[in-house]
Amino acid sequence: MNKLYLLVTFCLVYTSIYSQKTVEKIHFESANPYSFNDVITDLNNQEKQSVFGELVIPNDTIDDGRKYPLVIGVAGSLGWGEHHYKYLKMYQDMGIATFELNSFKSRGITSTVGTQNEITMAAMILDAYRAFEALANHPKIDKDRVSITGWSLGGGVTLFSAWLPLKEAINKELSFASHLAYYPPCFINPDNTNFSKAPIHILIGELDNWTPSAPCLDLVDKLKPNTNINVTIYKDSYHSFDRDAPLIRNENAYNFSECVFRLDEKGNVLMNYFNIPMSNPFLQKLGFIMCVTRGVDFGGNTEARLKSFEFSKDFMKRTLFN
Repeated sequence: MNKLYLLVTFCLVYTSIYSQKTVEKIHFESANPYSFNDVITDLNNQEKQSVFGELVIPNDTIDDGRKYPLVIGVAGSLGWGEHHYKYLKMYQDMGIATFELNSFKSRGITSTVGTQNEITMAAMILDAYRAFEALANHPKIDKDRVSITGWSLGGGVTLFSAWLPLKEAINKELSFASHLAYYPPCFINPDNTNFSKAPIHILIGELDNWTPSAPCLDLVDKLKPNTNINVTIYKDSYHSFDRDAPLIRNENAYNFSECVFRLDEKGNVLMNYFNIPMSNPFLQKLGFIMCVTRGVDFGGNTEARLKSFEFSKDFMKRTLFN
């Protein structure tokens, strides 16, 4: 009896120690570019911005010199939610370090739904690379095995962080090992099709009316000859299909179902018909009038949610461990 008690006690203590993790708050300097063009043509003159995030090192019990693969996570217009953290926890359980990028909190923003201009995709892509630069020097991170993943607006960050004109303007040396984008805004259609050769995958709902799926199919077809990009479309699913929550409607959010915007070589997202760069909040609002409506549906689909978690686990295993 005493031996059994000691054995059980030992196992409990060992499990507790083995599952221990280290959490660090990482601060770094970024900036506040409004457009991709600001990054490509005038990065050094952008307003500076302090940004932070939370790094989690899993199973961090013994200082054995091990370096961990890393997933940098980027939330969407509603900020960080329950389903985002479940993905990060899944990766930690796989032995992958995670970094929760806090672009919103760093700037005192809670949501960009209905406006999409308090913080732009350009600024968040810059944040992601500046975080990568800081973490590349961390003694427990393997800089050659760093993936980026994000949802909605964060999915756009994930997707367009692979666009080479933008990436090379920020950092020519560091490259993400893979890009996993959940329901990103694929309706930004680049003239320049030079994207990273790293694996890029889009997961999106068939019925998404916030960031519709059809432009993702078109974008993948356009990039496919020279880019390692693929898309999975989940049947009968809307935006945020991976949430553990019922389908609801937000009447204030932008509906981009009728929009496709051209992205020119210099990083300008152009208004339809007029080809005027939407380079500030006023011009963006003017450009949105031509195709954007209000009102979207979003919420979970049980089958798609399960498939998404399964796919994501396999994707990170393939791209960070093989």
